Amino acid sequence: MDKSETDDLRARGWWTGLAIAVLLLGLPLAVWLDLTNLADAALRRQASDLNSVIKSVRHYYAANVVGRILSHPGQVQVIHDYENVPGAIPIPATLSLELGKVIGEQQSNITYRFVSDYPFANRAPHQLDAFERDALAALRKDSSENIVSASAGLFSDSVRLVSPVTMAPACVACHNSHPESPKRDWKVGDVRGIQEVMITQPIAANLFSFKFLLAYFVLAAACGVSFLTMQRRQSQKILAMNHELETNNDFLASLSMKISRYIPPQIYKSIFSGQKDVVIHTERKKLTIFFSDIQNFTATTERLQPELITQLLNEYFTEMSEIAHRYGGTIDKFIGDAMLIFFGDPETKGDRADAQACVRMAWAMQRRLSELNAKWRAAGIEQPFRSRIGINSGYCNVGNFGSADRMDYTIIGAEANLAARLQSIAEPGGIVVSYETYALVSDIIDAHALPSITMKGISREVVPYAVDHLRDGSEASAVVIEKMPGFDFHLDTAAVAATDSERVRSVLLQALSSLDRRQPKAAE
Repeated sequence: MDKSETDDLRARGWWTGLAIAVLLLGLPLAVWLDLTNLADAALRRQASDLNSVIKSVRHYYAANVVGRILSHPGQVQVIHDYENVPGAIPIPATLSLELGKVIGEQQSNITYRFVSDYPFANRAPHQLDAFERDALAALRKDSSENIVSASAGLFSDSVRLVSPVTMAPACVACHNSHPESPKRDWKVGDVRGIQEVMITQPIAANLFSFKFLLAYFVLAAACGVSFLTMQRRQSQKILAMNHELETNNDFLASLSMKISRYIPPQIYKSIFSGQKDVVIHTERKKLTIFFSDIQNFTATTERLQPELITQLLNEYFTEMSEIAHRYGGTIDKFIGDAMLIFFGDPETKGDRADAQACVRMAWAMQRRLSELNAKWRAAGIEQPFRSRIGINSGYCNVGNFGSADRMDYTIIGAEANLAARLQSIAEPGGIVVSYETYALVSDIIDAHALPSITMKGISREVVPYAVDHLRDGSEASAVVIEKMPGFDFHLDTAAVAATDSERVRSVLLQALSSLDRRQPKAAE
C-alpha cells in the first residue's frame, strides 16, 4: 500500500469518526423534535375533535330543542317521543341516544353509545357486547369509577371508556310511573345503563409523527451501510496486505533457511536477532582453532568415481558438522576435504571450556569417522577416509573480512596456520594439540609430547602433544584401525558391549594363535 492510499484511509477514518459523533449528537435532537411534533399533533387532533363534537351538539340542540320550541310557542313538554308532539323536546336519555348517532356520523374515529338493558317497551332492545355487559354488571356493584379498555391492532389502536348512567330523583319519578317503563322500583343512584366513548387512532397517524426520528434512523442506516462498505473494503485490503506479508514472510523464511546453509548457525542467529551488523568489523580474541584434513584424499579421488566421492564427502561433512554443532563450534569453512572450526566466537564459555569442548569434538569426530569407515567398507569401499586433526589455542583476528559487496566471517592469524601445521604432523586417525591447548585440557586427556617444531610467523618453538585418549568415562575409548593386504582391523572399545567382551577377546586370541602357527612355516 503506497502513501496516497494510506493517507486516503486515514482521511476516511477521520470523516467516519466525525459522522458518528454528529449522529450521536443528533439522536436527542431528533427525539426532541419528534416529541414536540407529536405533542403538537395530539393537541391539534384533540382541539379538532372537541370542536367537531361541540358543533354537532350545537346543531342538534338548535334543531331539536330551540327550533321546536320557537316553532310552537306555548307549553313545552319533555318526553321521549318528542318528534310526534309539536313543541316537545327530548328527555336526557333520548338526547343521549340521538347525540351518539350524530357524533358517530360526524366523527369517523369517535363513537358514542348510550345503552341500557332496560329500554322502554316501544323501543328496540339495545345490543350489548361482552365488554359492555361485564362493565354494566361491574358498575352496578361499584359505580364510583369508570371502566377503560385499550386494545392494539396491526394498523390502529382503540380505547373504550364506559361510565355509569345513574338515576336522579326526577328520573326515578318518571321511570317508576311511566306506563312503558320495564322497571318500576328504581331508586336514586341506581345504574340504569352506561354511556360509552370509543376512540380509534390509526397507527400511521402516529408513525409519521416521528418523521425526524425516522429520518435520523434512515441517515444512521445510510451511514452504517457506508461505514460497513468502507470497513469491508479496508478489510479486503488488509487481507490482501496480510496475504502479501505472509507470502513475503514465507519467502524470507525460505531465503533465510537457504542463507543459513552458507554461514555458521551462531552467526546466522546473531545477525537475524540483531546482535551483529553486517559490516566490515573484526576483533582480536583468544580462540581454540580446529583444523582437519583427510589423508591421501587426492589419491582416493583417483580410485573412486566422482559421484561416489561426492556422496562420501557430503556424508562425511554432514556427520562432522552435526558433531561440531553439538559441541558449540563455529564452522568457518570447508577447504576441499579440510575443515576449519573455531571456539570462542561469537559465543564463548571461557578459554578452558572452549578448548575442552574442541578436544571432545575432535575425539567424537574420529570415533564417528571410524564408524563410517566400517559402514563404507561393508559397502565395498576398500580404503575409506582417515583424517588428521590439529588443535591450537591463541589470539586471532575474527569478524567480517572483505568488501561492502562481499564479506566472509572468518579468522586470520598465525595461530590458525599453526593448527593446520599440527594437523599435518598428526597420524591418520590421530589428534595433535599445541602446548597452549594441552595446558587447558590436560585434566581431561592423556597425551604424549612430540618433537618440537618451528613455524614461520611464530618465534617460539612449538611442542606438539598427541592425544592418546580422554580421561572422562563419557568419551573414553580406544579406537584401533589398520588395513593392509590380508589384514583389515577395526576395534572401538567404547562400542563393544560388556556381554561381548569375552567374545571379542576370544576372536583376538584365535587370530593371534593362527598367526603364530603360520610364523614357523614362514621361517622355513
